[in-house]
Amino acid sequence: MRFCWSVSYWTSPVLLTFLYHRGTFTYEGLLQLSSYGASFSVVIFLAIAVRAVGRVTNEDYRKFLVALYAAKKNPSRDAMRELRKYDSEVSAWPVAFKWNQASSKAETDSRRTFPASKSSSHRGTEIQGLSALPCQILGYLAVHTFGRRLMYPGATALINAVVGPALIQGRAKLVEEKDGIRAKVLTQEGNQIDTMVIDRRNDARYAHGDTLVVCCEGNAGFYEIGCPLIPLDAGYSVLGWNHPGFSGSSGQPLPSQEQNAIDAVMQYAIHQLGFPLQNIVLFAWSIGGYTATYAAMCYPDVKHVVLDATFDDVSPLAVARMPLRWKNLVLMAIRKHLNLNNAEQLLKYPGPILLIRRSKDEMITTIDASVIGSNRGNDLLIKLLQHRYPKVINDATMPYLREWVSKDKIHQALMLSKYNVDTDEAGLCESTIGSHVQEHSLSYPSMLGEDLDRDTRIQLTLFLASKYMDDYDSTHCAPLPSTFFRSPWQPSL
Repeated sequence: MRFCWSVSYWTSPVLLTFLYHRGTFTYEGLLQLSSYGASFSVVIFLAIAVRAVGRVTNEDYRKFLVALYAAKKNPSRDAMRELRKYDSEVSAWPVAFKWNQASSKAETDSRRTFPASKSSSHRGTEIQGLSALPCQILGYLAVHTFGRRLMYPGATALINAVVGPALIQGRAKLVEEKDGIRAKVLTQEGNQIDTMVIDRRNDARYAHGDTLVVCCEGNAGFYEIGCPLIPLDAGYSVLGWNHPGFSGSSGQPLPSQEQNAIDAVMQYAIHQLGFPLQNIVLFAWSIGGYTATYAAMCYPDVKHVVLDATFDDVSPLAVARMPLRWKNLVLMAIRKHLNLNNAEQLLKYPGPILLIRRSKDEMITTIDASVIGSNRGNDLLIKLLQHRYPKVINDATMPYLREWVSKDKIHQALMLSKYNVDTDEAGLCESTIGSHVQEHSLSYPSMLGEDLDRDTRIQLTLFLASKYMDDYDSTHCAPLPSTFFRSPWQPSL
């Protein structure tokens, strides 16, 4: 039904124009059109009636209705267990957790709040003042017609219709084979977020069961068939959720709704599921890096962050895919409505971070997949290292860092060898960093490197780059092997 409505909505201008030229909007034409409409309405009514009769006469469906009404009346553990035996639209389910359900102020103190980012304004554009009004209108229309749908195709009716059967099958596997528990989480603006948790804390077969991995999907990814499968294979507990507008989640994937969604999911993980922040890992793929970095910024005590095939800022990617003459309009629209500023958020997280770059990534490059240096994951790494180690990453060492990120894994290894960079735990770089941490503590920005010579800084630059980023020789959408999902590097003490 959603797909049919979407097709009708978007084709209506063409259809109305066609009918107008056919002379349909005359008295006789309207009579004929009314008869067609009446016939179509009868067909729809009969289809709904047949479906209703089929459901009423189906014993399993009647049992489902009993379970649904019982859970709505009293969502006890037993009632919800009965309801979860059936796959249905999560919108009909009772709410399992509300965003503000924390029972005390002490529990909410674990979350940091930040003022609205200045980059959500028109920073970076040449369009200002009253002259910007036409462009602002054009930008708004572009974002809310095709822009948002191009950036988040998983929220379109077409994609949901195409992947619908696979999502049902994927949910069934998570529930039946992995003991997954589905739940509905309510966000601040009232969106309903479809979630699935696989809790392995009490299963001795899994060494990492006490650690919960909160997964953030890409722009056409769903928890049923996406990121959760990777940490599950590695033996972790997992919490998956769908973006607003994706599958069972309501709303639209706009930055404010995305932020409220991941915030509600994090609150659910902490207060309902009972995982301490120190046992929560944030894992994201592609555009999911936005919600993961936002959560890392707001919950700085999480164990660590793993970002796969993500970028520093969406603006360069948007500009690269639009005509050059549209640059200012695109920048204004992005900053105002779709400001995915991953690097800005990630810099406010003080914990361990692992970036995974795909050397054949065709989605987050600004030139071509073969030009590794144009991968915006490189820029995320550079900004992160510049922030954390400003005395190491300076004008003298930056050319070496840019050279390193422009190479594939094999040539990176050759470069490490060329500059005598020892990546072992007992190596010079590791011991230099460890000594600095023991003397000055582990905090960022670090003053590491202020008393070191140029050659040592170059070695540290390449060492840090190799520790913060893994290279996966693959395209953007290929499944990530679970061997890449590991704990990030930390200085030896």
